[in-house]
Amino acid sequence: MKPIIAVTMGDCTGVGPEIICKAFRDEAIYERCRPFVIGDEKILQRELQLLEIDLKINTIGDVDDAHFQYGSIDCIDLDLLPADLPYGRVSGDAGNAAFRYLEKAIELAKTFKIHGVSTAPLNKEALHKGGHIYPGHTEILAELTNTKTYSMMLSSPKLKVIHLTTHLGLLDAIESITEERTYQVIRLADTALRKAGYTSPKIAVCGINPHAGENGLFGHGEEETKLVPGITKAQQEGISVSGPYPADTLFYRAVKGDFDIVVACYHDQGHVPIKVLGLEEGVNITVGLRGGVIRTSVDHGTAFDIAGKQKADARSMIEALKIAAEMAPKELGSCIE
Repeated sequence: MKPIIAVTMGDCTGVGPEIICKAFRDEAIYERCRPFVIGDEKILQRELQLLEIDLKINTIGDVDDAHFQYGSIDCIDLDLLPADLPYGRVSGDAGNAAFRYLEKAIELAKTFKIHGVSTAPLNKEALHKGGHIYPGHTEILAELTNTKTYSMMLSSPKLKVIHLTTHLGLLDAIESITEERTYQVIRLADTALRKAGYTSPKIAVCGINPHAGENGLFGHGEEETKLVPGITKAQQEGISVSGPYPADTLFYRAVKGDFDIVVACYHDQGHVPIKVLGLEEGVNITVGLRGGVIRTSVDHGTAFDIAGKQKADARSMIEALKIAAEMAPKELGSCIE
C-alpha cells in the first residue's frame, strides 16, 4: 500500500496554503503516496479560488474517512482561523494554528494512522506570539515524540547535508559541539541513507575553523577535541566517514560525487550551499525521531512578501512529499514505539 502522508498547512498568512494547493494538483504525488491535509478548510478553499485550481475539498474527521483520490483534497479541518485571515502579517492566531496542525499530525502518527508528515513553513515570531516558544518545527517534533537525539538533514538533487547544530548563535553552536554529538549525527546520517537505499554511505565531516584548523593554525583545537574522536568512534563501528575537511572545498567535492552526505557544524555552513544549488528543490528532513516518524518539509520560509500573490513555487513541497513517501516505514505499527 502507498504510505499515508499528512501535510500540515504551517503559517496560513504565508505561502503554505498556496504551495499545498499547487502540489495536490500534481497527479504524480498520488502515484507515490496517499496524501491529505491537516489545517483549515476555509483557508484552502480561498486559495483554490484565488489560484483558479479546479480541485474539490473533502472535509474529513479522521484519516479513515479520506478518499485519497486525485481531483480532491482530503482535509482534517481544525477550524482555527477566519476565512479573511490577512496575508503577510505576523499573527499569533496563525502561529498557534501552525502548532496545532503539527500536534494533530504527531497524534495520528502515535496512533498508527499515518506513515509520515510533510510540513509547510511556519513563522517563528508568529509561533512565539501564539504561545509556543520553540526555535522551529524540528524542536517541536522532538518534544512531541519525546526524542533526545535528532538532527536536521537537507536534501537536494546534488547535495545532502546533516547538521551538528542548527538554531543557535555561532558561539553557542561551537560550544555545544561535542565528541558524542559528532558521533551521534554521523550514525544518524548513516542510518537514514541506508534506509533510503545506500548500501555503504560515504560521509564527510566539515571542519569548524577555516581550512579545518590547518593543524592548529586556526582556532583553538576544536577539530581535534570536538570532531576527530567522534569520527574515529564511528569508523571503528564500520561506518564510512572521514574528515574533518575544509568547508571551502568539501561541498564542491560532495556535489562532484566524492561523498553522499556532508556533516555541517552549524546552521549556515550547511544551509548556504544547499540553497545556492536550488532553493526550489531543497527538502528539510528531520532525522532520528523516536520510533521512525518521518518528517519532511520545504526548504524555504513563509515568504510573506509574495503571500496571496499566486507567485509561490511548489517544487519544494512536491519534493518533500516524494521524499516522505520514499523514506516512510513500510508498516504503520513501526511509526512509533
